[in-house]
Amino acid sequence: MNSQKICNIVEAALLAAGKPLSLERLLLLFAEDEQPHRQQLDEALEQLQQLYLQRGVDVVEVSSGWRIQVRKEYSPWISRLWDEKPARYSRALLETLSLIAYRQPLTRGEIEDVRGVAVSTNIIKTLSEREWIRVVGKRDVPGRPSLYATTREFLDYFGLKGLDDLPPLAEIREFDVINPELDLPDPEIERPTDAQNESLQHQDEGQLLQ
Repeated sequence: MNSQKICNIVEAALLAAGKPLSLERLLLLFAEDEQPHRQQLDEALEQLQQLYLQRGVDVVEVSSGWRIQVRKEYSPWISRLWDEKPARYSRALLETLSLIAYRQPLTRGEIEDVRGVAVSTNIIKTLSEREWIRVVGKRDVPGRPSLYATTREFLDYFGLKGLDDLPPLAEIREFDVINPELDLPDPEIERPTDAQNESLQHQDEGQLLQ
């Protein structure tokens, strides 16, 4: 199979899927006797990225794989396709999500210790229902509270390949979406690596979906 046909198949699959596709999933599109090498898939994806450079959409890699998405600079126009406005999240929810992302894994009590106020059950429920966080274990202390960490869905939603792509907290504080400023101490928090996050995600596979 020639490279142009491989590229066309990959492009069609990304458009039709409506979700990120990993290289492994893309390989399964092909019959065994015509299956391309991974290098050919990489080349096809690179070709698509070059092809889309002057378009309103882009081919990007996120945590779960590759997808075609609208470029950020065009989102103000595209958002007018939907009458319903995107959900706006409270400062408390965004602070809680940020703490989990940057200090994971941690318990609800540890989040409350940093924020200085109680964490609403609805906040944990909302983050869990969106599949942005999940339980990855229990803290070995009295009461054995649940440990929370972020998921692949969290990374995909924010267009990140891994936790190493999280911006510094000092940068986060400038985002209009998190307004007013997050009252988070120590902006130089050490973040877990992708390898550490992957290890955490295997500790509790029976619970929330990644």
